[in-house]
Amino acid sequence: MKIGIISNLYPPYQRGGAEHVVVRTVEALMDKKEDVFVITGKPFGQRKPLNRDTDATERVYRFSPRNIYFTLNDHNYPWIVRLVWHIVDVMVSYERIEIEKVLYREKPDVVITHNLKGIGMRASRLVENMGIPHIHVMHDLQWIYPSGLLIHGREHESVIFKPAYAVFRFFTRIALGRPDVIIFPSKFLMDKYREFGFLKGVKSVVMPNPAPNFHIEIREKRIDGPLRLLFVGQLEKHKGIKLLIKAFKKLQFKAHLNIAGDGTERKYVEHEAKTNKNITDLGFVSLEQLIDCLHSTDALIVPSLCYENSPTVIYEALSAGVPVIASDIGGVGELVQNGVNGYLFVPGSVDDLIAKMDLINEKKEDFGKRGAQFKATVQEHCLSNYVDKLMALIKETIEN
Repeated sequence: MKIGIISNLYPPYQRGGAEHVVVRTVEALMDKKEDVFVITGKPFGQRKPLNRDTDATERVYRFSPRNIYFTLNDHNYPWIVRLVWHIVDVMVSYERIEIEKVLYREKPDVVITHNLKGIGMRASRLVENMGIPHIHVMHDLQWIYPSGLLIHGREHESVIFKPAYAVFRFFTRIALGRPDVIIFPSKFLMDKYREFGFLKGVKSVVMPNPAPNFHIEIREKRIDGPLRLLFVGQLEKHKGIKLLIKAFKKLQFKAHLNIAGDGTERKYVEHEAKTNKNITDLGFVSLEQLIDCLHSTDALIVPSLCYENSPTVIYEALSAGVPVIASDIGGVGELVQNGVNGYLFVPGSVDDLIAKMDLINEKKEDFGKRGAQFKATVQEHCLSNYVDKLMALIKETIEN
């Protein structure tokens, strides 16, 4: 079977967990001997005609979107420029030539679209218009909010922005069209899109993200020493990095915090790491480095201030036998169970986060022996199960 994958980002260009999901899906499908190709974007500095990436094992077609800037460079522009960028992304069919060219050449049996922001959100409608069986995977709120973010405490839209958001959603509903199936990694995300009228007449299913097949020995006891905490993700205010550091500095016991990632708060993190010997800035880490970090940590911290879908890093931590302390926001509570595989805390609450870190510290020796139990909580979401369910959906979609 020939399967086309369309994603705005694909390694080496990536931002977060969505790209990890895409890569794992592609690799697992190829392991099943399926014929897979990927259509994705590339930076404007490499602005050339559509080309195939000869360095990749899979067939990867890359093109530079005709917009103001490349997706990963949004932080370099003021809000008014970003607004124009979003308008172009939703309303202009600049993706048609490049994507249509590949789809006509490859003639896939099915196309699976992921995040499309930045390579043209109307790519979804294009696949529909070409009559190709189509499955779309939602990763965040980008079809509802231009930024893709809903921040805790800002759930109610202001009188000023409400009409603009309504217009935005009118056009994104048109751009999305009616895929044969929409996959949501969390019930929270599906309910949110249903609330805004995106799912009328569309088959929707909840399929949690695939947990990675980590080749890591689950430890039977923790490594001696003070509590070791880990943050992995975008260094952005909405990801709660400042909240975490503020809470960490108030702990009344000895602990160490490793921070892995990159983003606009990099200088802040570098400064905190230089002035606090118990904070280490690891910068961006590869998957292999992440496995090493998880092997020695006592708990992963996910302090998000934005409504999360189903964070990939939580699957990664639990798959490595590491408990998670996370904001009880969005779909996070569908993965983290209080006292079972970690703790949830009130979003934005420094005091509650401190209380949960205190609990982990008190129980660190016990939790250090329960790695196999933590892994078991995401075992049903293992990559092989995910791909089996995906293949069943693909076959059903093609037959219908």
